[in-house]
Amino acid sequence: MHVISEQRLEDGVLEREFTLGEIPGILWTPASASVSAPVPLVLLGHPPMGLRLVYPRLVARARHCAAEGFATATVELPGSGERPRWPAAEQARADLRRALEAGGPVGGEIVDALMLPLVDKAVPEWQAALDALLALPEVGGPVGYSGGVISIGVRLAVVEPRISAAVLFAGSFVPRAMFEEAGRVTIPLHVLLQWDDEGNDRRAALDLFDAFGSKEKTLQANMGGHTGVPQFAGDAAAQFFTRHLSR
Repeated sequence: MHVISEQRLEDGVLEREFTLGEIPGILWTPASASVSAPVPLVLLGHPPMGLRLVYPRLVARARHCAAEGFATATVELPGSGERPRWPAAEQARADLRRALEAGGPVGGEIVDALMLPLVDKAVPEWQAALDALLALPEVGGPVGYSGGVISIGVRLAVVEPRISAAVLFAGSFVPRAMFEEAGRVTIPLHVLLQWDDEGNDRRAALDLFDAFGSKEKTLQANMGGHTGVPQFAGDAAAQFFTRHLSR
């Protein structure tokens, strides 16, 4: 992991941009983090729109977590932002846009083509980033995962034993194959659902929640569209991580 820039935000949070091979990322650590007092880590998922575009939302989430004593980090998803183009993913997104504009149901083949290759590429990269982040003396775990593409969160929860708890946002299309994987998820979950999310299949989101194998799982559903998540929902997610990540 190569740090390419760093700055101290006004609330004392240290922001470091880094690269991991060709993968850009950002790490935020609270002022309390030190070699003698390493802090837990929350991985911040995000939609495949490019880190620069979603940065304002990411830094707000990072500062919220820092106030609770957690470090946070994120990495650019394959084919997004400044990473090399991924023609197959671009074609899948174009097919999805056409299906949505036509007003009909989105076929499973489109969802599979869009999501499954992304999950297969992104999850090993998140794991490599986690290796590098946990090697830093001021970051000690335990580790949580928050938000982003829910299928990536499901796969990470299945294959990555270092993740102790996850906050998932039911706001993206989910391939049917992920429902079987959801049954193998056992970590504590807090799932956010916007009831009127225009781009989300509410029935599928509820079925996915039902499929999770976790003994502790909470579904918080709020009225409103995709971008209308209320502030108190973020507060509840922070309390969830405090319960499960604080030593």
